[in-house]
Amino acid sequence: MAVPSWRRRAFALAGVAALALAAAACGSDSDSGSSSADKPECAPFAQYRVDKKATVSIYATIRDTEADKLTQSWKQFEDCTNIKIEYEGSGEFETQIKVRADGGQPPDIAVFPQPGLLASFAKAGQLKELPAPVKTNLEKNWSKDWAKYATVDGKIYGVPLGANVKSLVWYSPQLFKDKGWKVPATWDEMIKLSDDIAASGIQAWCAGIESGDATGWPATDWIEDIVLRDQGPDVYDQWVNHQIPFNDPKIFSAAERTASILKNPKYVGNPKTIVTTSFQEGGLPVKEKKCGLHRQANFYSNQWQKGTKVAEDGDVFAFYFPPLDPAKGKPVLVGGEFVSAFADRPEVVKVQTYLASGEWANSKAKLGDWISANKSLDVSTVTGTIDKLSVTILQDPATVARFDGSDLMPAQVGSKSFWTGMTDWINGTKDTKATLDYIEGTWPK
Repeated sequence: MAVPSWRRRAFALAGVAALALAAAACGSDSDSGSSSADKPECAPFAQYRVDKKATVSIYATIRDTEADKLTQSWKQFEDCTNIKIEYEGSGEFETQIKVRADGGQPPDIAVFPQPGLLASFAKAGQLKELPAPVKTNLEKNWSKDWAKYATVDGKIYGVPLGANVKSLVWYSPQLFKDKGWKVPATWDEMIKLSDDIAASGIQAWCAGIESGDATGWPATDWIEDIVLRDQGPDVYDQWVNHQIPFNDPKIFSAAERTASILKNPKYVGNPKTIVTTSFQEGGLPVKEKKCGLHRQANFYSNQWQKGTKVAEDGDVFAFYFPPLDPAKGKPVLVGGEFVSAFADRPEVVKVQTYLASGEWANSKAKLGDWISANKSLDVSTVTGTIDKLSVTILQDPATVARFDGSDLMPAQVGSKSFWTGMTDWINGTKDTKATLDYIEGTWPK
């Protein structure tokens, strides 16, 4: 899943002077902000405007720099519509969203990184079915494959937001140049590279799976990416849909292949340190040239310090996580978020409709470090080098993409036992068989 100092963000609608002018013109607070709304740049937002000031709360996993850019992406919407968006990003989203919803205090809008978790709230009758204008944007801007991820019992409860490519490996171009190492095109080449890095005295792979209540999720991505490579998309689909058990020999094979890297002291040092290293810090030794490789999604670009050059000739860059057999296609693990609503007030519907529009997608993309499967997204607005690489991978005819498996699984597995199971597995508390048996035993009957 994608769960990249986390803080709440709330932005003002307009300056004091603008509010004063509006009040003078209209003689009522009910139309405050009209002077801003009358500006030419506000014309595209006319359909979203409300007469009285309103507030809509959004709760998600998106934090840090990503949260800053997210709130920036809707600033003009706020200025022009009289709608204030109160945003909160949390590392404990998966736990706290249930606490809040069951306690009768859910956010107006939740951005779910796991369709399986979204489905559990829909089945409990806590989410609102997509309103007509939001559904119209969904049908216009996304493929049926993306739309189906938020469909529960024939009804649609969410619309996609961002997308990400998880099958990437970060490295230091300068270190590779200094050592004469080449970017691998196959799995065997990557393993040979790992051996060469380890032999040089540099840690071959670095990782971090600590993420608060979500600790363990980066390890689930490893398993999923390697199931795709070790067993192929058909077996991957069977596994995600529980048509084969979690502890099937085919999944055991993929987990053991994962262990050959992620639990290999020759490559990672003491594997137990991975459990206590945060997701955010896991790949940072790459830039310091203290680690050769770090497998993580395109959104990890937001974790590098300001001033880091992310490029083929920069401080850090990434390459496609290679397949075992290139002749069988280009397996790619993807993820994304889905916007769902617990409320259906007019202002909530308007915010949800805007976030499902091409206008918002382009506004967000212009800020960098973000991509979407929104068909109305103008690719020329995608600016980051990693974003361009990710879009190139997604658009490659050879790509065989599959959505993050844990995000599709029932919440009690995908965002609970799979996470804790992987944590115990890397920590050495359970071996591969015991771990897979444990997770299989938690699958809902």
